Amino acid sequence: MDKRLFIVEDNQEIVDLLEKGLTGWGFSTASCQDFHQVATEVAAFAPDLVLMDVNLPFFNGFYWTQAIRKSSDLPIIFLSSRTEDADQIMAMNLGADDYMTKPFNLDLLIVKIQALLKRTEAQGGINSATLSFAGFALNILDNSLAFGKEQVSLSKNETKLLFPLFENAGQVVSKEELMSELWDDDLFVDRNTLSVMVNRIRTKTKSIAFDQHLQTIKGEGLVLHD
Repeated sequence: MDKRLFIVEDNQEIVDLLEKGLTGWGFSTASCQDFHQVATEVAAFAPDLVLMDVNLPFFNGFYWTQAIRKSSDLPIIFLSSRTEDADQIMAMNLGADDYMTKPFNLDLLIVKIQALLKRTEAQGGINSATLSFAGFALNILDNSLAFGKEQVSLSKNETKLLFPLFENAGQVVSKEELMSELWDDDLFVDRNTLSVMVNRIRTKTKSIAFDQHLQTIKGEGLVLHD
């Protein structure tokens, strides 16, 4: 089945360029027609990924990303002429998965789209959105960790950090592998940042005793153990 991409861009020349290039790679595309109703049009088209501009009529791309994120975790890539670091940080903090500046390389964009869709399918799973370990359930769509009837909310990046640990439960996952998972979203993560995130997860999950299963192996990485 073709992957469906929705384009939120008010420059028709760019829309035409994107649609021609993307359909040539086998994607199905649609573009926004009413910039008062971006979130509604996205929901109606049910895309696998959204390409989002920042400067739009009425409300900007940051606003619409927040609106989409209220009900969906579908991948969003920003395409914008705004090159300031602050804009890129804002986009990522609001839930964007990547950010490319205009003028962009279409081939690079397609590679990024393919990689993001592949990763999303692998993590989201077309059969299940939940990974389990020792009675704990990690839901990667609503970013939560549950044990029985108790549930803890996680950030998107905390979920991404836990994903390879659940996928490889009982095995040590190196810090380099974990940082690589987070770097996929152009987040600049070093060992100190990773340690802070792990400590935050431990604090958040004490109420369900998950912290007792998350162990740091000095000089190696992290492991989930029974």
